[in-house]
Amino acid sequence: MESDYRMYVGGEWVQAEEERTFTVLNPANEEMIARVPQATRGDTQRALQAAEKARRDWEMLPLKERGEHLRAIACSIHKAKDRLAEIVVREQGKTLAEAQGEMDYTIGFVEYFADFARAIEGDILPSDRKDESLWIMKVPFGVVVGIIPWNYPAAIFARKIAPALIAGNTIVVKPSSNTPISALEIMKLIDEETGLPKGVINVVTGKGAVVGEGLVRNPITQMVSMTGSVEVGRRILKLASGNFTKVSLELGGKAPFVVWNDANLDLTVKYAIEARFSNCGQVCISNERMYLHQDIAKDFMEKFLKAVEAISIGDPMKPDTHMGPLVSYEQRQKVETFVKQAIHQGAKLIIGGETPSGRDFQKGYWYKPTVFTNVKQGMEIMQKEIFGPVIPVMEVSDFDKTIDLCNDSGYGLAAYIFTKDVARVMKAVRDIRFGEFYINRPGGESFHGYHTGWRQSGLDGDDGKYGLEEYLQKKTVYLRWG
Repeated sequence: MESDYRMYVGGEWVQAEEERTFTVLNPANEEMIARVPQATRGDTQRALQAAEKARRDWEMLPLKERGEHLRAIACSIHKAKDRLAEIVVREQGKTLAEAQGEMDYTIGFVEYFADFARAIEGDILPSDRKDESLWIMKVPFGVVVGIIPWNYPAAIFARKIAPALIAGNTIVVKPSSNTPISALEIMKLIDEETGLPKGVINVVTGKGAVVGEGLVRNPITQMVSMTGSVEVGRRILKLASGNFTKVSLELGGKAPFVVWNDANLDLTVKYAIEARFSNCGQVCISNERMYLHQDIAKDFMEKFLKAVEAISIGDPMKPDTHMGPLVSYEQRQKVETFVKQAIHQGAKLIIGGETPSGRDFQKGYWYKPTVFTNVKQGMEIMQKEIFGPVIPVMEVSDFDKTIDLCNDSGYGLAAYIFTKDVARVMKAVRDIRFGEFYINRPGGESFHGYHTGWRQSGLDGDDGKYGLEEYLQKKTVYLRWG
């Protein structure tokens, strides 16, 4: 991997205006793996101007040809997916197996949206007037800004660019300053292998307070799609309001994981482990709080704790590793604060609650899988998103009251229910106020689904045909032809 990168603006690889850089560290050992440009507001202006310059020709390109460009992008990523997966591991810290899965998602997102080359439809409606036609067309916004997080730096890069491009928009992407390398490496492949016109995709790197705000505030920007934290989402909404810029936000979650007394415990334990500790718990749909029916709680916890103890922590490049480090020092500090606060508030620490010992863990942002019982609904650990390998567990007995507990949250992204009772499932789906449900299965949305949150978990989403709709605006035409 190269140690020095440039940004991609208007089809050219450029330094930042002031030639400043920041370092990207490997979260497993804190070694520097890259120096990346620290963009200025001037750099964001140039990137948006490049996207605006390319906008008209790209919008006029037939949908079929836009789809062909996306298929070429997917092909170029597919050929390099093993190398790209290793890059994801080095900059983000997830295991190699998880990174390989992320690359499959990256390719799949691009391929899925390429298939809309003949599937974007409007309406022709009967007019109220004689000799007149009424059309409602779906057209691109123009210049889109995509702001991507650090937990899935390759997959969400694809999930921003693919719907934006097939809809006819051009885009400026800002990767997370923790994990910018995946996006830049994918952009290299696009630049070298696909023949994509200059300016259609632009990538600028740097801190959110400068780069993100510069992109969102700018009047050239017609739509912003951001995946990240609630706090950043609020800031983007405020900044975008000045120009009435369209905003789509995919934010955090506090997913309840409800296990009832008729659930298959062996499978549910397996899924609970996967839903909490994948990517070191840094997933917006993670199992963030478990509600166990009191009849099965003891048996479930015996199996669950045994599975937690079996989680192998270590070098994420090794095939037998189950969990790598957290992404950054700041993220580990956040997790440690949650743990200390939970203990202070009276929760019982069952396992974990510390960094692993030994020579292999002297550097890096490691944290053990951690389990709490004796928690109360009002505790901070039950109310705020942890985004790390820590799980609080409560016992419950009444299903209606459990639904109330699930809804007792500012978030509304994903929820998990495990029961064989169809009536109970239907009641949960009707009454639990979340945008995404996983019933008797682990998390992970399909390309043609719709990943969207309610309340503080966001506005709209990128996935599937409904996600594509977010990148299109409507134009109404009344044609008097008589």
